Amino acid sequence: MRILLADKLSESCVGLLEQDGHEVFVRPELKGDHLTEALGELDPNVLVVRSTKVPAAAMSGARSLELIVRAGAGTDNIDVAAASGRGIFVANCPGKNAAAVAELAIGLMLSLDRSIPENVQDAREGRWNKARYGKAVGLKGRTLGVIGLGNIGTEVVSRALALEMDVVAWSRSLTDEAAEDLGITRLGSPGEIAATSDVVSIHVAGSEETEHLANEAFFAAMKPGAFFINTARSSVVDEAAMERAIDEKGIRVALDVFSNEPAVKEGTLEHPLASRPGVYITHHIGASTAQAQEEIAEEAVRVITTYADSNVVENCINISRMTHAGHQITVRHLDRVGVLAFVLNEMSKAGWNVQEMQNLIFADGDAACAVIRFDGAPDPAVVERIQANSDILAVTLIDL
Repeated sequence: MRILLADKLSESCVGLLEQDGHEVFVRPELKGDHLTEALGELDPNVLVVRSTKVPAAAMSGARSLELIVRAGAGTDNIDVAAASGRGIFVANCPGKNAAAVAELAIGLMLSLDRSIPENVQDAREGRWNKARYGKAVGLKGRTLGVIGLGNIGTEVVSRALALEMDVVAWSRSLTDEAAEDLGITRLGSPGEIAATSDVVSIHVAGSEETEHLANEAFFAAMKPGAFFINTARSSVVDEAAMERAIDEKGIRVALDVFSNEPAVKEGTLEHPLASRPGVYITHHIGASTAQAQEEIAEEAVRVITTYADSNVVENCINISRMTHAGHQITVRHLDRVGVLAFVLNEMSKAGWNVQEMQNLIFADGDAACAVIRFDGAPDPAVVERIQANSDILAVTLIDL
């Protein structure tokens, strides 16, 4: 296969792909129109990206593109709907950066409590102010509220428990039993987390459902002087409401993500939050450790090689888990040329739209079994016509 890497991947992983017989194009500089042009010129089967945006326009000229791999967890830099419309698989590498992001979240928590950035800055500038910096509360025994208990949120929980913090959490999928197994307490809503916690750390995906999850009511519920940490997506926070909470309630904030982040690796930063007292900003580096990047690269390679070897897309995020199929026809047949084509032709004439299909070959035999789920009005006459073929052994039609 032809594979285009439009972001950096470790050299060892590039070598593994090449050893497997793939043609690999390493073009980490591609952005915008340059990506579109490269997809048209190189005509890859697989595209791998980290932060590079992949809009619908970029896919339009990619005639052979079958798979887009996001070397990371989130896929909001890819137009997934456009990919689905063109029959292109989209896969990600979930969980591989979880420890790295969790470590940063804990580091930001400690920094807020001990004012580590200001400590260092004052020392560098020749100021000694032990009276100011010797008044931290400490984290032991304080309540951490975790919103979102996926891979990253769970890693944060384990580290917070090691710091002897009390942990409360909310996640759509979290049950009381699962919370008990983790050694934490489940609360019923993000608002309850905000009202209960001394520190809040958010770990949800960016989506329409989570946009401005941390809103005016959320910040109004937070304790005065509480800490708020976001290493997830900027879209989950109403920044105007957050700024009011900083002014009015003394909320202290640490952000690895924020609105209108610079799109370049190096340059200037102009953002009202950057110079705001009570706010720490890092450079969207949550997943940026050598360990995490190597694990992500290895997972991207695994996804690609599995697809090349078996046509199975691991971690695929745009395959429908629920189709419109209302019926299933099971056809046991001789494994001969044209048999399945005959079955599908009869289904087509009946107006049955195939939604899912699998054909299994029996070991050491001459027979196979096709299981086909379809959308359409079942008709016994179709079954009779299929059964009449001498290469058909048995036919079963059921409702799902």
